[in-house]
Amino acid sequence: MELSDLEQRVILALQQDLEVVPEPFEAVARRAGATVAEVLRVIQGLKERGIIRRFGATLRHQLSGFSANALVVWQVEAAELERVGRRLAAFRQVSHCYARRPAPGWPYTLYSMVHGRNPEEITALVAEMANEVGLDAYELLFSDQELKKTTMRYFREDDPE
Repeated sequence: MELSDLEQRVILALQQDLEVVPEPFEAVARRAGATVAEVLRVIQGLKERGIIRRFGATLRHQLSGFSANALVVWQVEAAELERVGRRLAAFRQVSHCYARRPAPGWPYTLYSMVHGRNPEEITALVAEMANEVGLDAYELLFSDQELKKTTMRYFREDDPE
């Protein structure tokens, strides 16, 4: 799929953090050498073509008071994945919730990342979540340390090709 020079410049500009300001796309437009209207038009076109699916915020949870997190792996029957996944994803402490095929010796099919102030808070919350969706086959995998949290880079400033 070919991208125009302007599309590449907009994607390059979007790879940087958006500023928390009333008009965040002004800085994007400046970096892309375009107007805000052009940037928004390009983004809409990329979205319509399926090149961009969504925008998402990355919460640096340690800086916001949530110093503990755990990946919770759930053993869920295929017929229940949609229902259970939607319900778990609705908890405000869940940042990610996705399904995967089980692997040999690993029966878990649903994964959710749960954030809290400490491990005890997460353990209690996950017990509540399990009760709400009617599951007892799950494991909590607590994070020991964060190794990487960066934005994906598709183009470099020195070489947009």
